Amino acid sequence: MKNRWRILENKIFVRWLSISAILTMVLLLMFFLTLLVSSWPAIKANGFSFLWSKNWDPVNSHFGMLPFLIGTLITSFLALLISAPFSIAAALFLGEFYPKGVIPNIFRNVIDLLAAIPSVVYGFWGLYTIAPLISHLQQKMHLQASGLGIFTASIVLSIMLIPYSVSLIRQVISMTPTPLKEAAYALGSTRREVITKVIIPSNISGISAGFLLSLGRALGETMAVTILIGNAPELPHSIFSPSYTMASVIANEFTEAVDEIHTGSLIEIGLLLFVVTTIINLIGRLIIKRAIA
Repeated sequence: MKNRWRILENKIFVRWLSISAILTMVLLLMFFLTLLVSSWPAIKANGFSFLWSKNWDPVNSHFGMLPFLIGTLITSFLALLISAPFSIAAALFLGEFYPKGVIPNIFRNVIDLLAAIPSVVYGFWGLYTIAPLISHLQQKMHLQASGLGIFTASIVLSIMLIPYSVSLIRQVISMTPTPLKEAAYALGSTRREVITKVIIPSNISGISAGFLLSLGRALGETMAVTILIGNAPELPHSIFSPSYTMASVIANEFTEAVDEIHTGSLIEIGLLLFVVTTIINLIGRLIIKRAIA
């Protein structure tokens, strides 16, 4: 009787897991279809020129997303570039130097706390701390000293990316085979040489995947970037220029959109952002799976 009950419990559990997985896929498909249907009038009106046109003029019904695409890519990749050395250093500290103990637990809690802070708080913090410093730097460089722009947004965004990168990279580094490291030490390698020639090269795919997943997070960041990037619908001329990202233009203009094409164009930007971030996250998880395997 007990065995039959256990078999029944197991079947119910497996069925529930299967239904949950299917519902998750259905939910993802519903997101895509909702965005596609809502943006279809704009897709027909704008055509493929929407992707490379740099003219965004809602008054005259001219819509091109190129400035937002460029602003998104520059901001995200610059933030990733700034956060990379700090993320690798913190991951090595927690995964290789101090994997256990009180000190690493404190650091892990602090990093988890950084990930839990709302993005709007990061935005206001950057507005009152980072932006004045960038404004002072712009004055020294004889530039327009607004303090807001791609560089300011990227600095704050890089701080927001560090917890995600550290969490993933630390996990990969901690899985480095112990015999591999011991063999390097036995050959007379120093700790620096073991890290630079054994640990990092053997985990380069996992580290790359961690940064790739962080990039997916950066592409969709909204509030902090909206507060700090300057919100100018034009192609940036330098990293100090004000710009727009795909997420920030949606946040700023969606409530003000009055006609169907304007609203649909904003939803079309959201559709493209959804597709890009989904692809990046899938690629990152495939790389991590191969690295762990």
